[in-house]
Amino acid sequence: MKNWMIATGLLLMISVSSIAQQKRGQDRPDPEQRAKMITERMAEQLGLSEEQKAKILAINLENAQQREAQMAERKAKMEARKDQAKNQDEAINQVLTEEQRKKWVEIKESRTGKGPRGGMIQDREEFRKRRGGGNN
Repeated sequence: MKNWMIATGLLLMISVSSIAQQKRGQDRPDPEQRAKMITERMAEQLGLSEEQKAKILAINLENAQQREAQMAERKAKMEARKDQAKNQDEAINQVLTEEQRKKWVEIKESRTGKGPRGGMIQDREEFRKRRGGGNN
């Protein structure tokens, strides 16, 4: 009974977490709205005067606009990397035979989900074994 309750609780927490993450990207306020919300919260918590509030709003607005620009730049760079990888795959596929393409797809699929280097550690270990390997 106790295990069942723990399992149910964990499942509930995972569900709520995934829903929260899905909503995070939707209906995101623009930089001006974020700056106003932050400033209002600070004004309530710190008892800011109107003069302080105006100055802090300007600071928060500038910061929110800079972060928005940085995020757009990161997104553009990520899209450029995806395009570059796609172009590389297309060029490689033009060189390979049909059988080699199938094998290459299998190799790439076996690497997915193995960290940022895509299975390179396993490849290194295999290389060492073939080379007659020590721990160099």
